[in-house]
Amino acid sequence: MNKENPTLEHKFRGAIIAVSIVIPVAVAILFSVKLKDFGIQVEPLSFLPPIYASINGVTALLLIMGIIAIKNGNRKVHKRMMTTAIACSLVFLVMYVAYHMTADSTVFGDVNHDGLLDTTEKTNAGSMRLVYLFILLTHIALSITIIPLVLFTYVRALAERFDKHKKLAKITFPLWLYVAVTGVVVYLMISPYYAN
Repeated sequence: MNKENPTLEHKFRGAIIAVSIVIPVAVAILFSVKLKDFGIQVEPLSFLPPIYASINGVTALLLIMGIIAIKNGNRKVHKRMMTTAIACSLVFLVMYVAYHMTADSTVFGDVNHDGLLDTTEKTNAGSMRLVYLFILLTHIALSITIIPLVLFTYVRALAERFDKHKKLAKITFPLWLYVAVTGVVVYLMISPYYAN
């Protein structure tokens, strides 16, 4: 093992921790910012949700292909799949924020698109609303959790600390796959309630 490689993880530790804090905070802030509140009239980017949901689906496929590649001993393909999955996650994030800065949030079950659930809408949504909220909340919580996990897992591979990489990847992979798959599920569940 290259003696400098363990230093690579140490070198990036501060940056990974900072990014892991900054991204969720920035997304939360930007999520609440609407361009129209600043007098910037922009049409809602309503074409983005199916695109970024598809990117989540592609990310899930890349993760699975990456795991298959490494199990078959193809480190080069594995690295390419994981790097592309990270890039897809970044593209998703940009599109997600852009959409939410131009459009009001959609409420599950809100058939009349007024942003509120009346008694009839809540009744009609039934228990599926609870299922949706559970999936959404676990998706959001784990999407925050995987940021440092993905970055530390990736840096350990770059540092050629494959024993530590593999150990952390066993935690990172299922969580990241869950986030990618539930990103698609959340879109499919909420999309009937988008305003046209």
